[in-house]
Amino acid sequence: MSALTVDPGPGHGQGWDDLVRIWEETDAPEGCKVEIIEGIVTVSPPPSKDHNTTAELLQRRLYSVIPEDWGIYQTLGVSVPGRAGLYIPDLVVVPRAVASGPGNRVPAEEVRLVVEITSPANANHDRIGKAHGYAKAGIELFLLLDPWHTGRPTATLYGEPSDGTYRVLEAVEYGETLTLPKPFQLDLDTGAFPVS
Repeated sequence: MSALTVDPGPGHGQGWDDLVRIWEETDAPEGCKVEIIEGIVTVSPPPSKDHNTTAELLQRRLYSVIPEDWGIYQTLGVSVPGRAGLYIPDLVVVPRAVASGPGNRVPAEEVRLVVEITSPANANHDRIGKAHGYAKAGIELFLLLDPWHTGRPTATLYGEPSDGTYRVLEAVEYGETLTLPKPFQLDLDTGAFPVS
């Protein structure tokens, strides 16, 4: 992962609109993910095959339980201006009407579930910076799939955001079952996910 530090010039604060403009104009190689994390524009390499397989397996399971008018997206930006963030989660579940129309991002308050799958290059951003951003934005459920967790791959479901902090609703090692609560009501076998 690389970071693009932006200096707007002496005496000028960097506003949200400036960050979004820089994000939109960043010319990254094909397949790379460009995000704003805590006010810094970052570029991540394309995810690995195991990473993509995990996203696809989870997406397939989620489609079996979400309402017909919701969608699951892999490259949709989520605006978190209160944390100077514009994240592109690995999966985001949002009503289809919110994700339709012009633009390439949705407001965080419309998100029903956000999923991040760690990679060696982005694990700390997903575990710390983005977790705080999602909680501060009030996203009800955040699922962190962490095949790079020290010692053992884990899946952690966060919820009940308050003052920029989540409560851990459930944490399991890969191979165990994690349950997504209503409106999903899904028992997720984490043993199906590849371990990098």
